[in-house]
Amino acid sequence: MDFKTLKTFQMIVKYGSFIRAAQEMNYAQSTVTMQIQKLEAELDVQLFERGKEISLTEAGRIFYDQSLQIVKNMEMLQSSLSDLKSGDAGHIRIGVTEPTASYRLPGILRYFMDIYPNIHISLEISNTPVLSERILKGEIDFALCTAPGIGAELYFEPLFQEEFVALMPENHPLTDKEVIVPEDFQGNRLLVTLETCPYRRKLEMVLQEKGNVKLDTMEIGSMTALKFYVEKGLGIALVPKISIEPLTPGTTFKRISGSLIHMTFGILCKESAYPFQLASQKLYNYLKQELTLQSGS
Repeated sequence: MDFKTLKTFQMIVKYGSFIRAAQEMNYAQSTVTMQIQKLEAELDVQLFERGKEISLTEAGRIFYDQSLQIVKNMEMLQSSLSDLKSGDAGHIRIGVTEPTASYRLPGILRYFMDIYPNIHISLEISNTPVLSERILKGEIDFALCTAPGIGAELYFEPLFQEEFVALMPENHPLTDKEVIVPEDFQGNRLLVTLETCPYRRKLEMVLQEKGNVKLDTMEIGSMTALKFYVEKGLGIALVPKISIEPLTPGTTFKRISGSLIHMTFGILCKESAYPFQLASQKLYNYLKQELTLQSGS
């Protein structure tokens, strides 16, 4: 028993005619007759009462009722496999860092999933070191994050520069300055993220280059939470500009000089996985286009 034979059987029932079924299936009438004879031999039952008019036997009625769902499931399976082959269906596991996870990605994914409703996306939000490990272990397909450490078997494609600013209470003494330099952080409490955060590591490297500037720091585990601690007057923070808009009440921001202004952001994957295949390639192309447009790069 095969799918084509089941379809032929249902066509005969639908039109009440072997000849009409053959026409609809674009078969010779002899082919349709042979298919049904073979089917009846396999099942060891007679499916049709043959005469001037064709009608189903009791076994034929039972078989017809059961075959409807089988054919429907097979058609759905064929459609799913066709979508998978064309990249219109699939399951993609991606990782993403903040602030893109909260401020950029929701809107982008909404439109992508409207275009490709059969592509299922799983999302993990973490920092670059964790996402790098997850990629190497095969637990996610690719990530949107900063550049990884040197030596990893990973491919990184830069997309844009994340702009950083110094966020502070609006009555802070540094608000009198037009531009903040790294040395200005000395003598002021600086709210920082976790030690593994690439943004924090870059800040520490720059400060070391400036003569190992000593800092009074307070560690906050979430970059998106920093602005709320600034709002309460607990210190100043170096944050992505996109994450502070709109400004929380009682806060303001200042531009920063030097290499602290930007952090490179892009798409990270295994070297062996690039270029991507099927659905992943469609998502990659869409993310690359939209993130580049949003950042103005």
